[in-house]
Amino acid sequence: MPAPTVAAPARVELAIGGMTCASCAARIEKKLNRLDGVEATVNYATEKAKVTFGGGVHVTDLIATVEATGYTAREPAPPAAAREDQEDRPAAGADELLPLRRRLVTAVVLAVPVIAMAMVPALQFDYWQWLSLTLAAPVVTYAAWPFHRAAVTNARHGAATMDTLISVGTSAAFLWSVWALFFGTAGEPGMTHPFELTIARGDGAGNIYLEAAAGVTAFILAGRYFEARSKRKAGAALRALLELGAKDVTLVRDGGREETVPVGELQVGDRFLVRPGEKIATDGTIVEGSSAVDAAMLTGESVPVEVAVGDTVTGATLNAGGRLVVEATRVGADTQLARMTRLVEDAQNGKAAAQRLADRISAVFVPVVIALAVATLGFWLGNGAGWTAAFTAAVAVLIIACPCALGLATPTALMVGTGRGAQLGILIKGPEVLEATRAVDTVVLDKTGTVTTGRMTLLATHVATGADVSEISEISEVSEVSEVSEVSEEDVLRLAGALERASEHPVARAVAAGAAERVGVLPGVEDFANSAGLGVQGVVEGHAVLVGREQLLSDWSIHLPVELARAKSAAEAAGRTVVAVAWDGQARAVLEVADAVKETSAEAVRRLRSLGLRPVLLTGDHEAVARSVAAEVGIAAEDVIAGVLPHDKVDVVERLQKEGRVVAMVGDGVNDAGALARADLGLAMGTGTDAAIEAGDLTLVRGDLRIAADAIRLARRTLGTIRSNLFWAFAYNVAAVPLAAAGLLNPMIAGAAMAFSSVFVVANSLRLRRFRPMS
Repeated sequence: MPAPTVAAPARVELAIGGMTCASCAARIEKKLNRLDGVEATVNYATEKAKVTFGGGVHVTDLIATVEATGYTAREPAPPAAAREDQEDRPAAGADELLPLRRRLVTAVVLAVPVIAMAMVPALQFDYWQWLSLTLAAPVVTYAAWPFHRAAVTNARHGAATMDTLISVGTSAAFLWSVWALFFGTAGEPGMTHPFELTIARGDGAGNIYLEAAAGVTAFILAGRYFEARSKRKAGAALRALLELGAKDVTLVRDGGREETVPVGELQVGDRFLVRPGEKIATDGTIVEGSSAVDAAMLTGESVPVEVAVGDTVTGATLNAGGRLVVEATRVGADTQLARMTRLVEDAQNGKAAAQRLADRISAVFVPVVIALAVATLGFWLGNGAGWTAAFTAAVAVLIIACPCALGLATPTALMVGTGRGAQLGILIKGPEVLEATRAVDTVVLDKTGTVTTGRMTLLATHVATGADVSEISEISEVSEVSEVSEVSEEDVLRLAGALERASEHPVARAVAAGAAERVGVLPGVEDFANSAGLGVQGVVEGHAVLVGREQLLSDWSIHLPVELARAKSAAEAAGRTVVAVAWDGQARAVLEVADAVKETSAEAVRRLRSLGLRPVLLTGDHEAVARSVAAEVGIAAEDVIAGVLPHDKVDVVERLQKEGRVVAMVGDGVNDAGALARADLGLAMGTGTDAAIEAGDLTLVRGDLRIAADAIRLARRTLGTIRSNLFWAFAYNVAAVPLAAAGLLNPMIAGAAMAFSSVFVVANSLRLRRFRPMS
């Protein structure tokens, strides 16, 4: 009897709603993993759960489990609908922020006068406390509603987060103030908060804490708003990848009839036309034409690839040369672009979500404070102190522990740190990315566009000297070479540049641009012709000029003299593209074209080493090109990884991580997006693609690699400031908790402690304004 077939585990990605902190994600993950045969990871940043399940569990069971935990879950939309959702999301994101922005504005406008009246005796007129109540009521009810709602949800499931402490603390402060105003002595005309910093037991009937309730709400809402604004961009990398592909495609029907249709209607086996300058619609095989395809956005290869009939091409790459007819071999979710989209999404979901420091502390702090407040109430009631004194002491515990300074600790440091970073060309996405900078020990540098300029550049010109060239050229394999008359470099650049200017090939454009920069105005061209895959020819200033591969010259029985052959061989050994120039039947020069190293890259590598980081060069280019660039910037040969495809870049990062290294990745292309997301710290060059920028944790606005070292230093400094802020935010309050529990906490001491801790936190954060780049 054959053994029963075991069904392969199914996989699904659920969109999760209602999470307010990293502990929410942890709780959902814990609940899902309790189901038989289920393995789940929940990412708070992307608000998604990746679930592998089997054993009779269905998607509906997963959704029901999430909903039973107090959150929402839904299955992903079909591909077409998902694309429409991606296109519509910016507007939806703005609508999602609008309610939070309204609550924040309400809280700030109303809380400022409440705090001012409570802390400045000169503003305490006869009925100031009633005005404070009027202003604070909307703050504690309407503006703080998200905290109250989350606290209730958490309570239903036996959990406590920072929302719980905020809700309980602000509610207790507000309700006690209402009791003191209506049933105590706080509502009497002329009541003031005296500046008596003595410790004395009181019944609390004359104390109000409205400034604490309103101020905490405003501060925490500000932090939540800036966090939500950053999280709204979580899907931008995927939208950028979707936008990279072609939208429409020109199908070639029977009889040569052309028809333009949306790319989604393309089927395997269809033939479509790609004109010069257009994107290739999908993966396929060339059936007509030849061209140069610029695949740098996907592969990192800096030199356009010559393609002809029978060669394969990849969707979303750019046809930089001639007319092509391509037969589609993969469409939709099977294309390389679609696989890269999934790669970025998987990398983002697979990255461990860095829990917010405040949430980690509150996981222990919140239950302890609430338990201590209840114990305080019970202790004083048990000792016959009466309900008023007992409740006063219990509320005092909650008030002094209420996280006023904690609400400022992360947002102020992040605000000052990111503001200073923006001045220096560094964008920090949020507090959750900072922890990785502390432990980073390896920095992986993408070559194209990061270490190099990312564009083809004319680097050198080797001109025939006209000296003794009767020696046999081993490379050209000729038996006789005629003497070459001596010409100047200016002559070579003027004639070659003029001819190349008429070509659309990227290498030709590099030669033309370099020639125009060095020579000036270029002459006109007559009888221009393009030899597919070889080069160009034409008449310039009466000379019959050839510019291109050595094969083009050989076809005209023109061979390189020994000196030029040697220069060509050396340039190719360094990974550079060589262009031969001839006119009037003689080889005149060879030109070196390559992706030039940025002037600042070598200094950047030295700065990264000074931070204790090991630089690794990663590229889709050839080994020779990579080693040449590495030698120029000071990276060891053993730290060069060349010839890698996009998914290989992610594998390289993962391999380094498995070796125990904490990896930072610096890149700028779509091909880097997956690796940027997978790395412990992603640094995206702002001169690169949107996909790379959105997949990175830090964005370097300028294309200067030296900023990478400053970005890591600033991120580390900002993280240190947040940590010290959190320590002092708790230290002042925790130190006073025993006094509150003992019933000896004067309201002014509580107010002073909270105010001083807030002032300290802000002042500590402002020190980041003095951050200076490395000199």
